[in-house]
Amino acid sequence: MRIQRTVSPVDGSVYLERALAGEAEIERILDRASEARKMWREWTLEDRQAVVQRFTDYMESHADEFAVPLAWQMGRPVRYGPMELRRGFAERARYMTGLAKSVLRTDVTGTDKEGFELGSTREPLGVVLIIAPWNYPYLTAVNSLVPALLAGNVVILKHSAQTPVVAEQFAEAFRAAGMPDGVYQFVHATHADVLRMVSDPRLHLVAFTGSVEGGRAVQKAAAEGFKRTVLELGGKDPAYVREDANLGFTIENVVDGAMFNSGQSCCAVERVYVHRSVYPKFVDGAVELTRQYKLGNPLDPETTLGPMVRTSAADFVRGQIAEAVSQGARTLLEWQDTPGSPYLAPQVLVDVHHGMRIMREETFGPAVGIMPVEDDAQAVELMNDSEYGLTASVWGTEVFHIRQIADQLDTGTVFMNRCDYLEPSIPWTGVKNSGNSSSNLSVYGFEPYVRRKAYHYRLRP
Repeated sequence: MRIQRTVSPVDGSVYLERALAGEAEIERILDRASEARKMWREWTLEDRQAVVQRFTDYMESHADEFAVPLAWQMGRPVRYGPMELRRGFAERARYMTGLAKSVLRTDVTGTDKEGFELGSTREPLGVVLIIAPWNYPYLTAVNSLVPALLAGNVVILKHSAQTPVVAEQFAEAFRAAGMPDGVYQFVHATHADVLRMVSDPRLHLVAFTGSVEGGRAVQKAAAEGFKRTVLELGGKDPAYVREDANLGFTIENVVDGAMFNSGQSCCAVERVYVHRSVYPKFVDGAVELTRQYKLGNPLDPETTLGPMVRTSAADFVRGQIAEAVSQGARTLLEWQDTPGSPYLAPQVLVDVHHGMRIMREETFGPAVGIMPVEDDAQAVELMNDSEYGLTASVWGTEVFHIRQIADQLDTGTVFMNRCDYLEPSIPWTGVKNSGNSSSNLSVYGFEPYVRRKAYHYRLRP
């Protein structure tokens, strides 16, 4: 029997083990999904909404008890664990559930030819495979899970080997909600087996959130069968602080956007450009606020910054910082670090430039580089100088000028005086190496999970 082991970043111990699905089990899962899709699509939308609503209520009501297992699996401090379920997860699930009736409707198109009726319906694709990451294990899964199910698809979830319990918690919640067998399933499997699933003709769509390399592998495996893919990949998200910004508010929010969850967010702020006139004050404030983070055991309620998910991830960030320093960058926080450990102290760097990896490559850790700029034009040029395009934020009070900046940015989302947030009423998408422009959330979040069927009726032959 092949075993999947989850090593906890808390103390390096094996937190749990799970048996990996073999070929026979994967076949059973795919067959079960194929059979269940026929039944699930016949349920009324109202009945599907009711199940999803009960599922959401269950997950939200268990938020407190899920916080400790989450800390053991991926290192988030327990003081923040329930927030993911109570805020983003529940908000997105309920918004999409409420929106479904107005989106998943039959469109009737008028005709100038008497005796004809024309229109189209939105029909489920069939079987959806969701591949979800560990960093926000509930949020990243719900973005695809809820619209896929509401649209009448069945779902197989492959969650990260770092957070397998989340997939199991979903199963418990769906059982309590009265979900029929086979409509939601999860699988613990190797990367190779998952890619074989992606290429299987019984699957109709793959929703993947993860690395650029992982996205390429999924896209390649899906291409042979012309399968749809929804890809949310990496980010190197910039923030621009204009000279008219409210500095106190901006510093608080930009630092939180860079450091929360130990910087392990696809839309974390990873590079900051500040107008030269306010650059010294911004840097001083950012350093002072970053010093207040308490790095420690995530099971301690006083901890505000837990370990990174694994030692290799922390060592990657250490490497970026060390290389930047060797190229002339300066670190502004006392370097209290333990090499070879997932516990990584936060860091702010200045005297950085785009020849450094820390300003080009995704960091995915609690470190950020800050550069001064002369004007809006230089800020736009630097913000666009990236292979990524997930989000960008602009901070200031002159709305007219910020709108002009926003129009020039190559990114999926532009924030003004906000960052690191997903609003369910607007589409969530990425461009360049951040995704394939398929949308999650909002009215557009259902589109990847349905296909149009046109009807053309001559009423009186």
